[in-house]
Amino acid sequence: MNLNDPKDLAQLLEAFLLASGKAQSLERLFELFEEGERPEPEQFKAALEVLRLSCEGRAFELKEVASGYRLQVRERFAPWVGRLWEERPQRYSRALLETLALIAYRQPITRGEIEDVRGVAVNSNITKTLLEREWIRVVGYRDVPGRPAMFATTKGFLDHFNLKSLDELPPLAALRELEPEPELALDGDAEVPAGLQARADLALQDDGEAAEPREETSFRSLLAELDTMEQGLKTDFDDLRLADEDEAGESDEAVEDDLADLDGDQPLH
Repeated sequence: MNLNDPKDLAQLLEAFLLASGKAQSLERLFELFEEGERPEPEQFKAALEVLRLSCEGRAFELKEVASGYRLQVRERFAPWVGRLWEERPQRYSRALLETLALIAYRQPITRGEIEDVRGVAVNSNITKTLLEREWIRVVGYRDVPGRPAMFATTKGFLDHFNLKSLDELPPLAALRELEPEPELALDGDAEVPAGLQARADLALQDDGEAAEPREETSFRSLLAELDTMEQGLKTDFDDLRLADEDEAGESDEAVEDDLADLDGDQPLH
């Protein structure tokens, strides 16, 4: 095999990607070659272009995502290919998707800020699910009382949604067009099932007192609010971690000084 020939190299790269079953970065592909046989970066790029063109008219495509390159079935075949698995794909709740949209378009963002926009409390299972799926991560802590965690999306999020970077997120105007028209309201005099009413009353109870109901923001309104904040998404949050470490060090010194002052003020017996 002539590794200097883009066609031969393209076939080898195809074999690598098929065998791995997941996205591979250029750096990782470089490492798979011995130093003496490793093609030049320009040859790699030429071979990837040959591979991409060879996929035209076929059921799969070469896709570049945040983690690198991968071979994947074209989206139009998904309804049929999905029948290979007996288990139905997991469906996510509207609340989870709204939370994910807020994190994606307004990152970094805290749980409290998400609740302020949506108008309802964020169930802890939602953030737990997103963290377990590695779609979001904690990138720092807001410098306010309680120091709430700030969330941002991950490379796993970009890979799952076939995105190379956050710049490829669809415009919010396009998402708003997908929002279905609101359904007609139910008759206000209709009787609410007793079991459902009991569960609703229980959810509103807080130490025996009913909490003030909060009006949930519609997804369309949420997207409209996000529209004004779509530009300038932050993608590198390492500086937040460094700032938190500095603040934590200063906080420890202040606590030690306060303890020393308290010891000096102790009354004599």
